[in-house]
Amino acid sequence: MENIPDAPGSGTAPGVPRGHVLVVDDDPTVAEVVVGYLDRAGYDVRRVGDGPAALECFTARRPDLVVLDLMLPGMDGFEVCRRMRAHGRVPVIMLTARGDEDDRILGLETGADDYVTKPFSPRELVLRVDAVLRRGRGAAPGADAARAPLECAGLRLDPAARRAVRDGRELALTLREFDLLTFFLRHPGQVFTREELMREVWGWDFGDLSTVTVHVRRLRGKVETDPARPQLIQTVWGVGYRLDPALVPVRPDGTGTAPPGAPTTDADPS
Repeated sequence: MENIPDAPGSGTAPGVPRGHVLVVDDDPTVAEVVVGYLDRAGYDVRRVGDGPAALECFTARRPDLVVLDLMLPGMDGFEVCRRMRAHGRVPVIMLTARGDEDDRILGLETGADDYVTKPFSPRELVLRVDAVLRRGRGAAPGADAARAPLECAGLRLDPAARRAVRDGRELALTLREFDLLTFFLRHPGQVFTREELMREVWGWDFGDLSTVTVHVRRLRGKVETDPARPQLIQTVWGVGYRLDPALVPVRPDGTGTAPPGAPTTDADPS
């Protein structure tokens, strides 16, 4: 972990925090550095070292975002995230020394919006916090085009209310899944590489591109009739992904038929 150099200004008025962040990590060195960087970036930060204390703080004051270590004494980060999400949506960035895809998938399944593997750059973490909160707060008032409802192939998405419905049933999407679906619906028929999706949806030009693959897989599990034979979010082999509503013949019962030659797996497009 790097030492804390002088951090740039947050761009907010003195005394006005950019948001309330709860940091949950039992490693005092890591926690101190993370808190220091977030504080210098203009955030109001609360730090705790275990799961029960995190839930107590969460109940007493709902944070705008949680930076949550996976390996915690008494109650792991997965369980903490599950319990927090049971009380409503809150953006969560998970920290862990374990970097395998199974952990990333489980983190996403329990509601995490991003996943950072130790060791990491604290400056990068602050940028991720900025990006997650910026996306979570949505478009500025008056940005009518960005807030207009979107409809496609039985899906209706309301960016202003951050609600997504498929065939009358509300979808339980994480913050990042919602952003990814919004982006696809705003650009139907257009192919995007994983690098482009990370830049446009996540808001940065760095990071583990497999995060995009995992999010696409999770999103397909919620919007596709048969995620093993995706009809809406297509893989363009060797390039990336494309939302193609033209390939989804919607029937009155909301189902569809996969077109000939449609991919049957969620393999990496790269």
